[in-house]
Amino acid sequence: MSSRPDPRDLAGLHELLTPEEQDVASSVRRLCAEHVDPYVVDWFEQGEIPQIRDLAKRLGTMGLLGMHLSGYGCAGMSATAYGVACMELEASDSGVRSLVSVQGSLAMYALWAFGSEEHKTRWLPAMAAGEAIGCFGLTEPDVGSDPGSMRTRARRDGSDWIIDGRKMWITNGSVADVAIVWARTDEGIRGFVVPTDTPGFSAPVIKHKLSLRASVTSELVLDGVRLPADAMLPEAEGLKAPLSCLNEARYGIVWGSMGAARTCLHAAQTYATQREQFGKPIAAYQLTQQKLVDMTLEYTKGVLLALHLGRRKDAGTLRPEQVSMGKLNNVREALAICRTARSVLGANGISLEYPVIRHMNNLESVLTYEGTSEMHTLVLGRALTGHSAFS
Repeated sequence: MSSRPDPRDLAGLHELLTPEEQDVASSVRRLCAEHVDPYVVDWFEQGEIPQIRDLAKRLGTMGLLGMHLSGYGCAGMSATAYGVACMELEASDSGVRSLVSVQGSLAMYALWAFGSEEHKTRWLPAMAAGEAIGCFGLTEPDVGSDPGSMRTRARRDGSDWIIDGRKMWITNGSVADVAIVWARTDEGIRGFVVPTDTPGFSAPVIKHKLSLRASVTSELVLDGVRLPADAMLPEAEGLKAPLSCLNEARYGIVWGSMGAARTCLHAAQTYATQREQFGKPIAAYQLTQQKLVDMTLEYTKGVLLALHLGRRKDAGTLRPEQVSMGKLNNVREALAICRTARSVLGANGISLEYPVIRHMNNLESVLTYEGTSEMHTLVLGRALTGHSAFS
């Protein structure tokens, strides 16, 4: 036994992963070190990823797009391995993890779970390879936490469908080749596969963001978009379908948020050992050590929770309330870790020369999307008491 534990993994979390999961972590970390980390600050400052399609193809070549799905060119790996990949991706940037999450857990999962065989064979192999990019249109300008109140409407016209409406805050929207759009019909809420070159469809980019800047965020505009009858996802009826897709994406966030937290924790550890004040490193002072210890404890607990949920998902026993528990706790604690790390770095904490403020800003969005903290709190409250406080 070594005389001193690894300060970067005090609890030995790495040892809890299987050899396959450790290989996934190492492979994704190498990919990010070569193709993301050297450029992500520029992407964040510019508010775009200039070669996003090249990046998508690299991610596809690694088998990361829809990696937890089986068949149709997907890697068919475990939910835990997918979670580990999300953690490594978000350790580089939340925007890159969002690209993978929206592609695989929202757009591809919707096709895989609810689409026809024609939908699957047309889109999933290309999306798994990163040759086609997808987006997921559920949130609307005036409808966020209450998707049942959506205003986007699909009406029949002969054998065709005509869709009119707006979607907002859609990741990948303006670079997508296909959009999964949810709309109200006379039969209830249904999902539609919308090729983005369909007349009447447009996706203007949302600018002036101060969070998730290394991510494409768009509005989807559907003005009289005409689709054939078979554009509807045949197995998706009601809100349960899109909410199940969101649950897939939330699971990835449980892991991914801990990646952002880890990067900020390690940045604070390194900085504290190098920054000297009053004749010694600030790491030698009690208050700094308390911050580092508290960050390490919350990070460790968050990863253990993510791993527990991953094992349950692989066993087929994961419940939506448990995903809400993971999303609520881990994003909230990751944001607190980033803010504490910022205080350790002092004024340098707001500089993009260090990763902390970028991750902190990104997590402000992650805290809200795929279910706000308030909504997940109420989900857990209902599970604990049997009383719904949603209305």
